[in-house]
Parts: sequence; C-alpha cells; structure tokens
Amino acid sequence: QVQLVESGGGLVQAGDSLRLSCAASGRTFSNYAMGWFRQAPGKEREFVASSSRTLGVFYYADSVKGRFTISRDNAKNTVYLEMNSLKPADTAVYYCAADSSRELGSRSWQYEYWGQGTQVTVSS
Repeated sequence: QVQLVESGGGLVQAGDSLRLSCAASGRTFSNYAMGWFRQAPGKEREFVASSSRTLGVFYYADSVKGRFTISRDNAKNTVYLEMNSLKPADTAVYYCAADSSRELGSRSWQYEYWGQGTQVTVSS
C-alpha cells in the first residue's frame, strides 16, 4: 500500500508556470512507476506524464510535450510536475498515481494507487 498526496495547484494566468508535487508514503518509492493524469470538467481522465521505476525514462502526452517536465526524487519520496507556458486548456484536477507492476505506463488502469488530486486553473 502507498499513500499519495498532491500539492502545488492553484489559479494562474496563461503563460505562467506551476510546479506540482506528489509525496508518497508507505512503501519503497523507487519500486513504483509514477504518473500524472488530469481530468477536466465533463471529460475523461487523461494521461499527462510518467516516470519509469528504474530506467530514468520519461514519457509525455503530446499535448504537454515541451512544456511540462516530470521528475522524481527517490530520497524524498516525491514526484514533481513542472508546468510551463500554461494554457487555459490545461485547466483540470491533476492526479498522481503509482504502479508497482510495470516499468512505465500511460494508461490509467495500469496504476494501482492514486492521490486525491489538486486543482489547476489557468485563466486567459
């Protein structure tokens, strides 16, 4: 079992930056692939970015590639999502997730553990 707590969301203007954090507790953090997903009102949850367990590989949705960066600090049991050049279309609740089974994944069903989410609102 692992517990995930996101933080860092807020209200920003288009073009601004935000850094989300996700603190994990309960099990060895480095054993988990970590992912960020988001869900906008009336839309399905979508993949944003993921960090592999051990290979140092990162994967991004096309919609955020070049603007968002996922990173992890295994010593702090924390994964981050640095978001730059934010757009109103990035407005959503952002969730972090952990997967103990696979090295890397972009499907929400692959992830066993989820945080409660943090709201990001980007005004135009």
